[in-house]
Amino acid sequence: MTSRPLAVVTGASSGIGLELARQFATHGFDLVVNAEDAELDTAADQLRAEGVDVSAVRLDLRTRDGVAGLHAAVAATGRPVAAVALNAGVGKGGPFVENPIEDEQAIIDLNVTATFRLAKLFLRDMAARDEGKLLITSSIASTMPGPYQAVYNASKSFLQSLSEALAQELRDTGVTVTSLMPGPTDTEFFERGDLLDTKIGTGPKDDPAQVAKQGFEALMAGKDKVVAGSLMTKAQAAATSVLPDRVKSAAHAKMAEPGSA
Repeated sequence: MTSRPLAVVTGASSGIGLELARQFATHGFDLVVNAEDAELDTAADQLRAEGVDVSAVRLDLRTRDGVAGLHAAVAATGRPVAAVALNAGVGKGGPFVENPIEDEQAIIDLNVTATFRLAKLFLRDMAARDEGKLLITSSIASTMPGPYQAVYNASKSFLQSLSEALAQELRDTGVTVTSLMPGPTDTEFFERGDLLDTKIGTGPKDDPAQVAKQGFEALMAGKDKVVAGSLMTKAQAAATSVLPDRVKSAAHAKMAEPGSA
């Protein structure tokens, strides 16, 4: 029986999720990693190079069966979970009235419903042991209305509110909840979300490894939330926090409007 702690990371095939998994691996955690795409197996092989055990569970978390399947796969290890990083998420750019309803429903199914259900399942397990750490990948997008990314920003606002509420509920226990709030980060998100013809899609982006490192450190320290990324991102987040929503909404529209690049 290994003495290494066990961590679970969703959305772990690339981007911030893969870098979060790498943080856990380099700090001696065994891993259960999840994604729905074939890149997951390659990611798992990379993580095993750190000398830890890695189990790859390829399931679509947009379905309830996928959520239940991941929780069951973790339970089947027979090991307590020290940390969970709920990072899986998708986005979609474009006008709300024109975007296919299925695309934006998928945002809600993955970003909101799957994260909520997994948080419920894993936090119940942690609360029963009075021990554990949960990371929810939110975004600085959670702090502003998002014209041309309306459902995505709304989904992150849900996650931010949920995370901070859970952190307060569990404050006097051995369980902590941390919200990771990156800004624009150099991942596949912008290509997958049809945002490459926008200012935000072509603008400067943070290093996912830097974002993940700051998120991991905040999680281990038991912080409620962390704005992660470059100093510019942190400064922008601080400046945005004092602006009225209508100003933030207008600014976001200019960055995310299709063809604005």
